Amino acid sequence: MSREKQRALKQSVAPYAKSNTKIGVFQLINTLVPFLIMWFLAYQSLTISVVLSLVCSVIAAGFVVRTFIIFHDCTHGSFLKSPKWNRLIGNVTGVLTHFPFEKWKHSHSIHHATSGNLDKRGTGDIWVMTVDEYKEASSFERLKYRLYRNPLILFGLGPLYLFLIENRINCKGAKRKERYNTYVTNICIVLIYVGMSMLVGWEAFLLVQLPIMYVSGAAGIWLFYVQHQFEDSYFENDHEWDFVKAAVDGSSYYKLPKIIQWLTGNIGYHHVHHLSPKVPNYYLEKTHENTPPLQTATTITLKKSLESISFRLYDEENQTFISFKEMKLANRLQSIRRSRGRTNRVG
Repeated sequence: MSREKQRALKQSVAPYAKSNTKIGVFQLINTLVPFLIMWFLAYQSLTISVVLSLVCSVIAAGFVVRTFIIFHDCTHGSFLKSPKWNRLIGNVTGVLTHFPFEKWKHSHSIHHATSGNLDKRGTGDIWVMTVDEYKEASSFERLKYRLYRNPLILFGLGPLYLFLIENRINCKGAKRKERYNTYVTNICIVLIYVGMSMLVGWEAFLLVQLPIMYVSGAAGIWLFYVQHQFEDSYFENDHEWDFVKAAVDGSSYYKLPKIIQWLTGNIGYHHVHHLSPKVPNYYLEKTHENTPPLQTATTITLKKSLESISFRLYDEENQTFISFKEMKLANRLQSIRRSRGRTNRVG
């Protein structure tokens, strides 16, 4: 895509990079009220059936994901027009979703500025190794990477690590404002857990709350993972990296069933979001539909997205993700070719 086309594309999405207070307030209501209702129903259902309570908790988890999208928009300053209200709502929804506002805002801004850049990975993204990096890594580093990329760990233990460790500790070198915001968020979460445990009993509270946070955390990690880890995703070294190409070619259009699209706050239109983070979630679909060049982004269905579970390494030479098995096969074929070449030279 030429520079002129890139400028034209940015200009075409600019009208949608605006906040609508009326829509934002309505979204807060249709997200937080149903969440509270489902939480209450999950609690009440414990006297009838633990399974029924779990079903209510899973539904409530969907509204937590939607709440996180509101939090996410607030970190970009796009949810409401007022910066003050964006910060306030962002901090409140941050407590509800267990994400410190300032810390995540900082790391996520780095993610947007470096997504798809092979030389600037490591902050706010999923750990990706290239084939060559993996070959040159130590045995211990390979083991760590294999464990990290294992679906049972990434999506199974990942939510626990995210909520209990990653989101509770400040990054090294974090500024004072960011550090204090993390402390305040942690204190608020503790107060809510203690207060609710005293109100409904700690066993009942945990039986409802833990499934909600676990399911929403796993769903959030999956969404973040699949929207950048697809077969022909965009990755380039810093000197060739391009922001617009990284947004359109390195972020997918995750085409989800309407109810899931609604619960996930249209984040499936991830290519639109990366091109213009100031477009609030409630305008992402409209931006995609009214901007033809954006409709060429890689489209991934729910069924198709499951293929990404096998992706482990990025093959720079072929510009695609491959599995460990495919890497071994490629190495074996390469060894056979080399062996035949030496035999031919001797002959």
